[in-house]
Amino acid sequence: MTDTSAHAETPRPGPYRLEASRVIAASAADIFAVLCDPDGHVAVDSSGMLQSADGSPVAAEGDTFVVHMDREALGDHDLGRYDVTVIITRFDPPADGAAEIAWTIDGAVKPPIGHVYGYRLRPVEGGAPAGATEVVSYYDWSDAHPDWRDSGILPVLDAAALRATLGILERTVRRGYVRG
Repeated sequence: MTDTSAHAETPRPGPYRLEASRVIAASAADIFAVLCDPDGHVAVDSSGMLQSADGSPVAAEGDTFVVHMDREALGDHDLGRYDVTVIITRFDPPADGAAEIAWTIDGAVKPPIGHVYGYRLRPVEGGAPAGATEVVSYYDWSDAHPDWRDSGILPVLDAAALRATLGILERTVRRGYVRG
């Protein structure tokens, strides 16, 4: 597949990066709209950590919103209920069917962890439903602060969680996502 994004080089899975992909029978624009909406993040979360969100849909790098979290669903660290600020670090809206959105988080934990979550969307040509989009969900902690990257806490999610989120994303888009 040819990379049609504005960024020529796309990182691939490695020691500090996980990816999962799924073909979704929907346009990149419809999928991207869910991913730009703070409530959309809660709607497609497979981990159970995201409880609710406050903020407007994002429209540019640097935009932010707040997510109310509860890590109890993972059963690994008792952090109670807490909030994180999602900071959009990459915002490439659909152009010719291709798009990408990525973010990091900032919260009470200092220094900030520095891991990145994101989605790349590419149109599928031939052999798939017309208008289908390949969606790649990724989680990258290669640039995480060394205190966190080397702590054994990362990755927070595994590839199975990324795959599950893609399944929930497909269901959410197919049913006609409604904010809130």
